[in-house]
Amino acid sequence: MKTSIATVSLSGELPEKLEAIARAGFDGVEIFENDFLAFDGSPRDVGKMARDLGLAITLFQPFRDFEGMPDTLRSRTFDRAERKFDVMQELGTDMVLICSNVSAAALGGIDRAAADFRELGERAARRGLKVGYEALAWGRFINDHRDAWEIVRRADHPNVGLILDSFHTLSRKIDVNSIRSIPKDKIFIVQLADAPQIDMDLLYWSRHFRNMPGEGDLPVTAFCEAVAATGYDGYFSLEIFNDQFRGGSARAIAADGHRSLIYLADQVRQTVETPVGVAMPKRAPVKGVGFVEFTTDGSEATELTAFLGVLGFRKVGTHRTKQVSLYQQGDVRIVLNLDKSGFANAAFAMHGTFAYALALVVDDAADAYARALALDAEPFEQSVAEGELQFPAIRGVGGGLIYLIDEKTPLGRFSEIDFVLDPAEDEGQGTGLTRVDHIAQTVAYDQMLTWLLFYTSIFETQKTPMVDIVDPSGVVRSQVIETASGSLRITMNGAENRRTLAGHFLAEKFGSGIQHLAFATDDIFETARRLQDGGFLPLVISPNYYDDVEARFGLDPEMTERMRAANILYDRDEHGEYFQLYSRTFGEGFFFEIVERRGYRGYGAPNAIFRIAALKKQMRPEGMPRTAQG
Repeated sequence: MKTSIATVSLSGELPEKLEAIARAGFDGVEIFENDFLAFDGSPRDVGKMARDLGLAITLFQPFRDFEGMPDTLRSRTFDRAERKFDVMQELGTDMVLICSNVSAAALGGIDRAAADFRELGERAARRGLKVGYEALAWGRFINDHRDAWEIVRRADHPNVGLILDSFHTLSRKIDVNSIRSIPKDKIFIVQLADAPQIDMDLLYWSRHFRNMPGEGDLPVTAFCEAVAATGYDGYFSLEIFNDQFRGGSARAIAADGHRSLIYLADQVRQTVETPVGVAMPKRAPVKGVGFVEFTTDGSEATELTAFLGVLGFRKVGTHRTKQVSLYQQGDVRIVLNLDKSGFANAAFAMHGTFAYALALVVDDAADAYARALALDAEPFEQSVAEGELQFPAIRGVGGGLIYLIDEKTPLGRFSEIDFVLDPAEDEGQGTGLTRVDHIAQTVAYDQMLTWLLFYTSIFETQKTPMVDIVDPSGVVRSQVIETASGSLRITMNGAENRRTLAGHFLAEKFGSGIQHLAFATDDIFETARRLQDGGFLPLVISPNYYDDVEARFGLDPEMTERMRAANILYDRDEHGEYFQLYSRTFGEGFFFEIVERRGYRGYGAPNAIFRIAALKKQMRPEGMPRTAQG
């Protein structure tokens, strides 16, 4: 698969954009005219910069308002085209993109437009250049790729071809199967963009809300399957107009773009026999969360250890060579890393006590690792003592770690190999926690699409629609990545200002990471009783909440009183009921959650405002020293 991206997709000056595009691994770049015009160097300088970075200039764009102009303006359009041809030859590219006319002066007519393109094709051929025609979704007369193709077909010139753009086709809900009959040699380039499904003016939607394939709601994969069915083997190029991207990191956006194209090609290969893309293992099924690892030290380690004890966890092992302890309850495993060397210690120096790593149990760790690397994930490895296990690992949210474990290295065996197990004790039932229900990761809002694409492209997961979580100090955007079975659930929360609870966590922890862990129980009232007996201090919920929830759901007053006494929150959907119990905050906004699902499939979003308001009461004022919260 030959990959390209338009410079308009990224923020920054042209040299910065080209460097980011090359670093991400793209083969080519589309030079957007405004980026060139804002650059002080010559076209030859731009061409040399691109070639020195190993990039082909796939096309120069856009050339607007060309076809179907009245005679009084027609000659001027050809003069403008010749000037563009001069620039192209100096740049070292052989293709120009011409988008369908939107001028009020334009005249309709397929044959008139075809005649214009035939003449332009003759002029281009004399210079060894090519002309690509694209139907804008809001074009005055031509806004459908089928009509654009008819113009190209009637022009009947080898130097005139079609440019297909997924957004223009999909935003108008045009049947993508119409692409399959277009000869592959007449498709000069394919431009790709996704977008959230929004009902708005097409031009405004296109100019502000496009995103990478796989980050939106449009059927871009079906579009590419239709293209691949023609035998097309040219460039697949990203053309993204997005306000958020324009203000983000050029390197990060370029990396996302490259990953999105690799993932898209992999999806197409599953259904169409095509040379597009490279073979890689399928998305990794996730069976569950193997363990969550905290880095900690000193008094914070003492506090966290006590916190886990109150939650009913018991220490089951000590690492053979490191200051690392393993705690367990049910199928929940928590690792506390106090080692003075290695990545965990560096993470503690940066963030303080932090849930910096998690292990995912997958079908085949080697395959999952190979797929992750093929999708540009950053590998992680550090030395281990002789005889200890070395799990494949990749860098995740906030630079943290994701370990990959499979049945070839069962978790029980992991405990036996790396840990000296503590003498058997009366395990009892702890407080009734059974498994990790979900993990909440907080990121800056402009990073959300990055990590949604990361998880859904590597692992066999799906994303849910975005919801707004109301914080008394603002709005936090939330979206869930989950497996069909619920074996992995990650709530991704995007903070836009530091006054929200999520924003405070980002600011005080110096970056993105896991902000809370939710554990499942089969009987939340019994768990609450055991927690209370062990000295657990729950998050105190306003009594006004319970009067409202009783009336809203028609709950039995006796059950409402039980929830009030234990500070348990409640929600219900068409599938069942949901109960939530929260700890108070630990450190700068981290907390634990305990849930019971009775068929319920959501995450208690309607309760978030009440939970956040209660948690923020526990936060220390800025500038005050931290004390134990739990």
